[in-house]
Amino acid sequence: MFHKSTLKNLLFLAGIVAISFACSKKEETGRQLTGNPKIDKLKLPDGFVAELLYSPGENDQGSWVAMTFDDKGRMITSDQYGFLYRLELPPIGSDSTVKPKVERLHVGNVAEPKVGMGYAQGLLYAFNSLYVMVNHNPNETFSQPTGLYRIQDLDGDDQYETVTQIRELKGDPGEHGPHSMKVTPDGKGIYLIAGNHVDVPEMNSYRLPNVWQEDNLFPLIKDPRGHANNRMAPGGWIARINPEGTDWELIGAGFRNAFDFDYNEVGDIFAYDADMEWDFGMPWYRPTRINHVTSGAEFGWRTGNSKWSPVYPDNLPALVNLGQGSPTNAMFAFDANFPSKYKKALYTFDWSFGIIYATHFTPSGASYEASSEEFISGSPLPLTDGTIGPDGAMYFATGGRRLESDLYRVYYKGDLDTHVPLKESDLPKEAITRRELEKYHHTGAPADGIEKAWAELNNKDRYVQYAARIVLEHQPVATWKDRAISETDAVKKIHANLALAHHATDADAAAMLNSLMQIDYKSLSAKDQQDLLRTIEVILYRYDKGAEPVKAQLVTYLDPHFPANENMLNRSLSILMVHLDAPSAVEKTLALLKTAKDDENYQKTSMASSDLVFRNPQYGMDIASMLANVPPAQATFYATVLGGADKGWTPAQREEYFKWINNALTAYKGGRSYVGFIDRARKMALSSVDKADSVKYDEMSGGKLLTSSGNDILNTGVQPEGPGRRWNVDEADSVVQNLAGRDLVKGKAMFGAVMCQSCHTIQGEGGAIGPDLSQLGTRFSAKDILVATIDPSATISDQYHATVLELKAGGSIVGKLNDEDEANYYISQNPFAPDVIRTVPKTDVVLKKNADVSIMMPGLINRLNPEELKDLMAYLISGGNPDHAVYKPAAAAAAPAQ
Repeated sequence: MFHKSTLKNLLFLAGIVAISFACSKKEETGRQLTGNPKIDKLKLPDGFVAELLYSPGENDQGSWVAMTFDDKGRMITSDQYGFLYRLELPPIGSDSTVKPKVERLHVGNVAEPKVGMGYAQGLLYAFNSLYVMVNHNPNETFSQPTGLYRIQDLDGDDQYETVTQIRELKGDPGEHGPHSMKVTPDGKGIYLIAGNHVDVPEMNSYRLPNVWQEDNLFPLIKDPRGHANNRMAPGGWIARINPEGTDWELIGAGFRNAFDFDYNEVGDIFAYDADMEWDFGMPWYRPTRINHVTSGAEFGWRTGNSKWSPVYPDNLPALVNLGQGSPTNAMFAFDANFPSKYKKALYTFDWSFGIIYATHFTPSGASYEASSEEFISGSPLPLTDGTIGPDGAMYFATGGRRLESDLYRVYYKGDLDTHVPLKESDLPKEAITRRELEKYHHTGAPADGIEKAWAELNNKDRYVQYAARIVLEHQPVATWKDRAISETDAVKKIHANLALAHHATDADAAAMLNSLMQIDYKSLSAKDQQDLLRTIEVILYRYDKGAEPVKAQLVTYLDPHFPANENMLNRSLSILMVHLDAPSAVEKTLALLKTAKDDENYQKTSMASSDLVFRNPQYGMDIASMLANVPPAQATFYATVLGGADKGWTPAQREEYFKWINNALTAYKGGRSYVGFIDRARKMALSSVDKADSVKYDEMSGGKLLTSSGNDILNTGVQPEGPGRRWNVDEADSVVQNLAGRDLVKGKAMFGAVMCQSCHTIQGEGGAIGPDLSQLGTRFSAKDILVATIDPSATISDQYHATVLELKAGGSIVGKLNDEDEANYYISQNPFAPDVIRTVPKTDVVLKKNADVSIMMPGLINRLNPEELKDLMAYLISGGNPDHAVYKPAAAAAAPAQ
């Protein structure tokens, strides 16, 4: 469900030196706090009230990740790894002591402990049935494989006794499996969405023609750590089915792991897709984003580094990039008793950083303009699913991955304005045109669709132009192939040939390319030049053999325009020129590598990465370390292209390239796969050098810096031997009761290995982010230190907590409060760049409060075996002093160290 993987633990030992046993939290508030920390941690817009309804974890009911309401107004939920539950909820405004009535659903009369139905990542009550999207591999306690199920109460006893498998969904699903469902706008069917680890099942019909391929000449590097390496086009998908599940229609595809979606009042679908945080800093990284899913939409997810650029005409761009995160829920609030601004917003949930975003849409052309704001947030707040209840309130759950789970209700307490629903007649003419074209997005569509589509192939609106091309692809190719090749309008020619490229053969390649080379390249806009280059790339990818006779002419056609004055054009041109073995390809691309500069607004996001650092100790510190040394995306792109260039090098150019690679391995910090991606480009380049020079170039390019896998920089220090364990305080405390005779050298090595030294100093060695630990043992016992290390959020000193500033205009700022004066707060948001200070006027702040989560990650000692833990604890207690009693034999020590 949640796509985040555990990243390298980065120790920010805030609070370990100054554990406060009487830690008072001073609050400055413009709203009333309740005294309940689970409610007070929530940042809410003015006029909204939150209630904590239930905590399933306290009742041994798991961690809830899916919910729906049935026809009697009862909520049905699912534990991620267990049962279904049904709740009767108290009315809004009930006394807090009144709790929901909760029953576990026994489905199919299956005896204990066998689970009849559960493990759901999506629930939908519709058509007098409960639809359950199971995401689980069968085992001894649960026999239903991953897929879609319909459960029904046919005998009227208010229990579900009938289980029907609509369809098993195959692949390697897990948390990237099948997810959420919604009743279609016409009330006659169901939309459902799946992540990129689920095979696209055979459909009865396809709005996106099923001719997809990888379509990328960029040198392929699959994820160095193996993620999704066997998952190919088209990635995640959305389909429509009838209530019985006998008729399936593919709506769109090309997602990574879009967990949820919803549609607005005129039926336009919006999906919330996930990023791949291991790719952070790489040119193919795509932030979490909201996509407008039109008929036949493709969003270009491909494995590894092959994700399509959003500027490519054969896919559609995001409406808004939100930033790093783990998408879970998405829903409109048209049924909520909210002010109109919030009633018509799309709410998207981020599990990692605990933010509910409200995204506002304004019709623009055939699509929308979108802007996002922070609606509700909290730390920790691992958001899973949500829905609008029959009472007009918003309900949402937290939990997932066996985390503590809570159920909340949020409602508006105030006067409501009048909401004016959006109607199709309110849409711009481009949107109406797009919708008319989409009526032809099916096999057997009327032939007059060709003329309607042809008229719009050069439409300035990208969504109309896209819809027109899809119309052609549903018509018999023979009825429009010759027209595409002979078309004289340059823009129509480009998009007609792009359509043809998806359905042609090798025999058509030369004709298509000759047709495209008739276009006056200089006369095109930058957008049309990009579309032309992409069309050429698709033709070469699919029909490279057929294109052989015209490749020399193609080089002659493109070479005068390379390099261009735009980064995205240069990306496409460098790919094509290297693939075509153009004589100037290496020289020109290497020159671009030396001078490359990223676009100022490249991958601009609604939520700045720096605003996320202090919201989650696990992921925030990794973001912080990356922000301090972000790789240059454009240069990295060229370096990858050149890695695939096997011809046209001089010795001097080889040296220049490999020295750049060497520097890139250590000068920058990207996501978890950054080093591996650079190494794979390096190895591609090494594969084409003379064998006599391979050792020289391997060393020149940093080969000796890398581990054997090439995925990490070699750590030359002593590393834990393990095996580690999930230490708890009592177990660890029993191990460290006698620390006499420990090893100073190994203790210091463990201090570095678990990365304490990155942030903290002992005896003048280490980082300056956290406090100096040299005197730690003189002030605290071993157990105190273990508590602060294993569960750092249990007690957080005022000196080291993060501060939350809730803003009057909405949203919040989280960071380390460095200073304040009468007018301003001064916040540091990156512990790896502490000198970068953000000034926040106090007049903009409605609430200042302490964060409830320590920046230090829990469980940092879990890599250590008992002897290694003893050595680390001895080093911390001794403060690195070799004369301390812990380094003397037991007989010489006065007493066990405390």
